[in-house]
Amino acid sequence: MCKSMLHKPTNLFLFIRGRFSVVKRCDHRGTKRTVAVKQVNKKLMRRDRVTQELNLLQRLQHPCIVSLMDTYETPSSYALVLEMADQGRLLDYIVSWGNLTEEKVACYLRNVLEALHYLHNCRIVHLDVKPENLLVAHTASGQPTVKLIDFGDAVQLNSAHYVHPLLGSPEFASPELVLGEPVSLTSDLWSLGVVTYVLLSGASPFLDESAEETCLNICRLDFSFPRDYFQGVSQAARDFVCLLLRTDPGRRPPAGLCLQEPWLQAGLGDGRARAEGSQWCFCRSEPTGVEGGEPASTS
Repeated sequence: MCKSMLHKPTNLFLFIRGRFSVVKRCDHRGTKRTVAVKQVNKKLMRRDRVTQELNLLQRLQHPCIVSLMDTYETPSSYALVLEMADQGRLLDYIVSWGNLTEEKVACYLRNVLEALHYLHNCRIVHLDVKPENLLVAHTASGQPTVKLIDFGDAVQLNSAHYVHPLLGSPEFASPELVLGEPVSLTSDLWSLGVVTYVLLSGASPFLDESAEETCLNICRLDFSFPRDYFQGVSQAARDFVCLLLRTDPGRRPPAGLCLQEPWLQAGLGDGRARAEGSQWCFCRSEPTGVEGGEPASTS
């Protein structure tokens, strides 16, 4: 990583706060563009971890993955200058625009799956797919594009026996990650299944009062589709969630096959929108035994 760059960003404003870093919106004097600067605290993350993320980002070029523009270093932090996603985090975007339908959810998910399909073709697994790592940028025509960010946990899988440590909240982590078993490319698809559940309902399927209880719910596949949160959500959308939330990584479809799912292609499922009154509280979804209260056989 270079010590400085020709045109350092100026006028930095806090945009996102993460586990080991902050992301700031700022002006880039050289290009006169608004960019995002990810500042990683040197006291919290080793240089080799940052270098690993940097090396991966330098190789990636995809419209649904935020692009790396430059890097620099200060006495206290490593800095990555990234493309700016002007609409911010996906969940904030959804709340601000309202009227979330299954068609829109499917559109957002297609963007994420396109990013994962590209990554997985490069044998790269992200390992931290969650709503906080999904940003939105508007195209020139004003259409939203969801972009995947934060490759701090991403690795190139050169071995079928790579075990990745569980860092941070386990809410979106796959069973193999929770159990300390070898991860695979489909570990990302489990996480996307949890994201899909959250987008459709506003509730989180496995989240509980403690990390230990959350991990137990994940390993037991303890989730349901409560009526209060899933009224008006199509069976096709629920089936897609169950398709991804399978305990056996080998039974989860790869990203390319997911993109061919009729619900994602049609974007409307059976034509019904998410319930207008659905509560976006991001809480544990308690089993109710109604409206699809038991998931399909996914073990």
